[in-house]
Amino acid sequence: MSADSPAERLLAVVSALVAETHPGRQSRVGLHSHLERELGLDSLARAELLLRIGQSFGVLLPDEALSEAQTPEDLLGFLARASATPIAPAGPAPAAQQAVELPVAAATFVEAFEWHAARHPERLQVLLYGEAAEPEAISYGALHADARAVAAGLIGRGLEPRETVALMLPTGRAYLAGFLGVMLAGGIPVPIYPPARLSQIEEHIRRHARILDNARAAIMITVPQARTVAVLLRGAVPSLRGIVTPEELRGAPVDIAWRAAPEDIAFLQYTSGSTGDPKGVILTHANLMANIRAMAEAAAVTTQDVAVSWLPLYHDMGLIGMWLTPIYCGCAVVLMSPLAFLSRPARWLQVLSRHRGTISAAPNFAFDLVARRVAESELEGLDLSSWRLALNGAEPVSAATLEAFAARLAPAGFRRGALFPAYGLAECCVGLAFPPLGRGPAVDTISRRALAEERSAVPVPANDPQAMPVVACGRAIPGHALRVVDALGQELPDGQVGRLQFRGPSATPGYYRNPEATRRLLAGEWRETGDYAYMVHGEVRLTGREKDLIIRGGRNLYPYELEQAVGALEGVRRGCVAVFASADARGGTERLVVLAETREEDEAARERLRLRINELAADVVGLPADEVVLAPPHTVLKTSSGKIRRSACRELYEQGLVGASQPRHSVWWAMARLGLRAGIQRLRFFARGAAARAYGGYVWALFVAIAVPLWCAVAAVGRPAFGRRAGHLAARLILRLAGLPWRAWHLDRLPARTHVLAVNHASYVDAIYLTAALPPESGYCFIAKREFAGHWLPRLFFRGIGALFVERFDVRRGVEDVDTLAAALAAGRNLVIFPEGTFSRETGLRTFRTGAFAAGARAGVPVVAAGLRGVRAVLRDGTWLPRRGPVDFEIGPVLPPGGEDWAGVVRLRDAARAEILRLCGEPDIAGAGLPFAPPGPGGPA
Repeated sequence: MSADSPAERLLAVVSALVAETHPGRQSRVGLHSHLERELGLDSLARAELLLRIGQSFGVLLPDEALSEAQTPEDLLGFLARASATPIAPAGPAPAAQQAVELPVAAATFVEAFEWHAARHPERLQVLLYGEAAEPEAISYGALHADARAVAAGLIGRGLEPRETVALMLPTGRAYLAGFLGVMLAGGIPVPIYPPARLSQIEEHIRRHARILDNARAAIMITVPQARTVAVLLRGAVPSLRGIVTPEELRGAPVDIAWRAAPEDIAFLQYTSGSTGDPKGVILTHANLMANIRAMAEAAAVTTQDVAVSWLPLYHDMGLIGMWLTPIYCGCAVVLMSPLAFLSRPARWLQVLSRHRGTISAAPNFAFDLVARRVAESELEGLDLSSWRLALNGAEPVSAATLEAFAARLAPAGFRRGALFPAYGLAECCVGLAFPPLGRGPAVDTISRRALAEERSAVPVPANDPQAMPVVACGRAIPGHALRVVDALGQELPDGQVGRLQFRGPSATPGYYRNPEATRRLLAGEWRETGDYAYMVHGEVRLTGREKDLIIRGGRNLYPYELEQAVGALEGVRRGCVAVFASADARGGTERLVVLAETREEDEAARERLRLRINELAADVVGLPADEVVLAPPHTVLKTSSGKIRRSACRELYEQGLVGASQPRHSVWWAMARLGLRAGIQRLRFFARGAAARAYGGYVWALFVAIAVPLWCAVAAVGRPAFGRRAGHLAARLILRLAGLPWRAWHLDRLPARTHVLAVNHASYVDAIYLTAALPPESGYCFIAKREFAGHWLPRLFFRGIGALFVERFDVRRGVEDVDTLAAALAAGRNLVIFPEGTFSRETGLRTFRTGAFAAGARAGVPVVAAGLRGVRAVLRDGTWLPRRGPVDFEIGPVLPPGGEDWAGVVRLRDAARAEILRLCGEPDIAGAGLPFAPPGPGGPA
């Protein structure tokens, strides 16, 4: 071959990428070298390779080159058929669809789908890009007809209600009809990702036999090529009665009597890495509907939004987030094949521009790929100004990637505020935490050392050598809750790192036919996410993972099966293999690292061993390792019981302290340091937990010792002046002896005339801080819920401090209470009110009730806005362990009454709420997608 031949040019491109992907690896690249097994190029690396080949040769390789080319020689063949014509946006944007109602009464997803299909069958649901240049338009009615045909075919083949049906199909109309058809027939869909190459279909299905067996699949719908392995599967999956193609399920219409109930399973989600120990997440119709509705509310999705997705439909973000949610919300979705994006990332942007897409989601690696690899010429003529929600999830979110993506696409009209780093997991259907709409990324820079040694998020300047950027991933979607707990399950305050847990109507009941995994998942009413995180004002920041999960290119991989396979190789010490993830220096996605012990010293033999490990990785988890490290014996760290300490091994690897070239003493010294640090951390965390419990017990004992005599004295004396004075002194004494720091700001703003003092409500301890801060001579009258009036001792105490009782729930009595409050104000009594009426554990300001503002307007008195900051951290709702933390109470502006008419009352309420939102420093949770309010100013008067 001449130096200028296409083959030599191609090999040069491949060699450069291999050297860049695996620095230091000696790989001989030839025309027959296997891209995955020998050269270690996974699907993401091959996508990068296709882009580089296209740029080098000035052509566009066909999409199938990504999945079908296995050697450089195969790529050379695809080059001969490549197109030199760039793909450009074609045609005008489709007309916007009319707004329609939503199926708010639907209890199951089937009901929601059929509701739309019956009321507007001609409405566009899917624009499906396939082989043709123009997409195929599929309406709700056509999709429903397709699904009913599949359902008829399944029922004709004997499918019974609640039996499972596996779908192993690529993105296409057959998949859409198959998934919904199984649901209509009363079955339970089980999406399984299709093979990357049809030539490997037998190996692929063999790998998924355990998932099919765990799901007890009765039927599998797949491509015709899979029919050849039917005999193989029937031996491994006794429940499987048939393997059919979509074309074989076109049965005559039948009446479908079965109707799913909300508690029935909607479908099972198996992660791509759970083939060794199958964990099928159970999602009921109630779970699915709750998650879709909560996400739609948090993201302010309308029926006129246009979703664009290339995500695979076997993945929860692609399936639920980008297809099932648009079905419910009545908005159109443009679907592309994942190969279409990976082979040419600019297509994602071009389709968004052409169809005026408003919502699109992808893992972080996709944003990174676009930021780095889309050429300037491919951005020309694009208009991304309609893209309002660029959701980044499914793998760790990189702050650098977000900034690079926003800067790269700004010339095309993309707004940084559209970036939407979110958090979710299959155990909560898909979405769990969303940031405020339009804000864009919020990034903390915290100390790596404090995170590692203290498990604390300590802010440091961005230029600090120890600075670690952490992206905020939002707050829990409506109806759901997040919390961070320590090793003993006690909730931690903001800024402390611990295990992240969640609860809510989207939470899975457990794993299908896997009681042990379900037991590990459940923590009472909470669910374990397997992630480490910390909270700030109700927003979650992810810092790492507790579970041994690797996220590579948006796929979830579990290390155990690969460790066992590698450990069985000749030349590798059995039981001495660690497989773990390491952060990519670019921030695009995680790297898959295999650390294996061997006594082999011959370099040629070691290279053959590396090659064999790579081949195993491709077979077992579906992609090669990014790095194979062969280390001397006793390098892989283990617990005392012999379990692999993967996180500790990762730390050794990232410090450069593993490998044959490392002196043995440096490895042992590093291992000793890690062990010592881990021991010190465990002691520190135990001591911290014990101290927190001891302090909590002391505070409760102190409270009882002071509050009980006070309660009795106030009830016995029955004079509000005495009660207020005694309560003021007792509250200050409790706070002082408990060591709870607090400050009151701008008390001089309190007017001398009669007024209403409106304060946010965040905790049971609010009243203690207010009683300590407010001057007793001002005669403030607290408002108590009427339930207390029904018990003689609380009634005597509250009357002893001059409280008024109001109704929270009865509308008629609530109207009467406005008269009572107005009369008290007319008599010159100052009122302290919590306009929210109640509080919850969720950080944020809730909706305000109007009664006290109506009373103030009727009496013609001003409202004083005030804010409490920090009380929620002292004693959060749902916990009974007080924590030490600073609290600030600040008096805000005096708001004059705005008239007795309803409009005036509402203006007064809203003005007070805006000021309290500023003063309390918490987010606004009264409505979906509302932005955070900046913290109150604070400071001396």
